[in-house]
Amino acid sequence: MNTTPEIMIAFNLDRALKLLSGEKSAPLAGGTDLVPGIHQQAKRFAAIERLVDITRIPELKQVNVKNSGTTIGAGVTFSEILTHPRLGSEYPLLTKAAATIGSVQIRNRATIAGNFVNNAPCADSVPPLLVYDAIVRICSLKKSREIPLQEFLLKPYKTQLQTGELVTEIFLPPPPQNFGGDFYKLGRRRGVAISRITLALLLQTEKKKISGLRIAAGAVTPIGRRFYDIEHQYVGTEISAAGLKFLAVNVGKAILEETGWRWSSPYKLPVTQQIVYQILCKLT
Repeated sequence: MNTTPEIMIAFNLDRALKLLSGEKSAPLAGGTDLVPGIHQQAKRFAAIERLVDITRIPELKQVNVKNSGTTIGAGVTFSEILTHPRLGSEYPLLTKAAATIGSVQIRNRATIAGNFVNNAPCADSVPPLLVYDAIVRICSLKKSREIPLQEFLLKPYKTQLQTGELVTEIFLPPPPQNFGGDFYKLGRRRGVAISRITLALLLQTEKKKISGLRIAAGAVTPIGRRFYDIEHQYVGTEISAAGLKFLAVNVGKAILEETGWRWSSPYKLPVTQQIVYQILCKLT
């Protein structure tokens, strides 16, 4: 087994795509998941013979905030997200999630695209990106395409990314107006912790009714998951303590339907339901 792949540097996107066209090539940006996985001889990295360093490609490091929406380059690190002058005010759930990822050293290297392309169940950026309706932009030598993040994610550590393709940026539509929201993470400890539960929730109210709702979770489901059915069910309903409790209970039921009963369910489900309820109460 080859545990020391060849490393080649790409200084522009065209060169990177040419180098990635081989089946045994993979992009290298932050490397916070990839490099340890190779050293540990993880099966999903076993076939890699060439790593393409994409950290020097300028367009992958850009953040553009416009009235028509925001693009975040695939190579933008979480530290760069945290220090950007506008992302915090436009997409506060994303920056709150970014602040919880790893340590300062990890945030200085880990990239936003790497976090969801790796598609670990505990990927902290995924729930906020889902409630912000993120679109993934992908390029290859032959074509480019766009796909909603929820469709891009298939199963743990598996996405729709094909051989020769590279995620180049993430597009976020303009932030929804008059929505309040919050992001919650539970780990085994306060810092440098793998998530046990993550939740992102956006809520809009009007005349004591729910007029808009977006809920996404991570770590409690096999991959990050947006609960579209629950959102549609509760838009237009009156706000009451009992109603919010039923909403939170139904989030737990949706999780259980997807995951089945696990050893962690007696702990995770009640905690998830309680946090959903607390966030809803805070926002109403």
